[in-house]
Amino acid sequence: MNYRGPYRPAPPASNDRPSTGRRNTFVALAATLLVLAAVLTFAAVRTGPVPASGFLAGMPHGQSKQAAGPVADSAPGAAPHTAVDPAAGIQKIVAENPDHRIGVAITDTAGGTPQTYGDDAAYAAASTAKILTAAAYYHLVETGEKSLDAPLGSFDAAFQIQAMVNTSSDDSWLLLMRDIGYPELTAYATSLGIDYDPEENLLTPQDMALLLQRLATGKLLDAGHTAELLGYMQQTNDEDLIPAALDPGITVHHKYGVVEGYVHDAALLEAGGHTYAVVIYTWGPDDADSDARIDLIHQLTQEITGALFGL
Repeated sequence: MNYRGPYRPAPPASNDRPSTGRRNTFVALAATLLVLAAVLTFAAVRTGPVPASGFLAGMPHGQSKQAAGPVADSAPGAAPHTAVDPAAGIQKIVAENPDHRIGVAITDTAGGTPQTYGDDAAYAAASTAKILTAAAYYHLVETGEKSLDAPLGSFDAAFQIQAMVNTSSDDSWLLLMRDIGYPELTAYATSLGIDYDPEENLLTPQDMALLLQRLATGKLLDAGHTAELLGYMQQTNDEDLIPAALDPGITVHHKYGVVEGYVHDAALLEAGGHTYAVVIYTWGPDDADSDARIDLIHQLTQEITGALFGL
């Protein structure tokens, strides 16, 4: 798979992003706080975080994933906005970056198929695929085959999922995938209509958008696990990509991924009573942590959110 080398101590911060001065202090602090949280929280009865969104409105804890309700409306008085197709703006940005691969997928979680723009072939998914691994593990918990309280590495499985998603720990990812089993992870992806081999770690932007759409609408996991996973997708150890380019009126849950020239962010964006899965996958010859690449993600994000939300 497309991993960087192992990183310790447990729970390790991700090696997704190249080490830079402006990140190291924050990543170390995030890892320290997560270990402290494990001692204080997971030693007691575990309760999932509540995501800052209306994704789960009207969906009581324990309700089946098939019966998930629609996302909630935003506060009364929000000005209505009719979404427009961002194709022209996205294609302009793609044309201005001919030495990059850029793939975008957008889907309205209320229904419909993802709209794709640019290069929609498979990419090295990097850490965005950790959402698929998390979903697979929660699924096994829901079927009674796994337990979140079971020891896994130095902590329990619940802690490893949190570390994998919120601080993008590669060590936690490996532990969880091995516990699931690579063939079983492939089979789970296939059951969702996704072609995925953990050894290759390739996904299309459309695959990721469909996964996020199912997560947001409660069709992937039960209400408790949906809330827990969405909670881990906020205030992550790297908010520099899609989140940094958003208007304050937009709520975001996301998972970034960076490895060997690939820079991605896969997000659920909510504003004005509407929620969209927005996936941006890129590859380029520049350094993954370069200002130019981050600016490219920001340009795409602003073009998309302007079209979808008018923000």
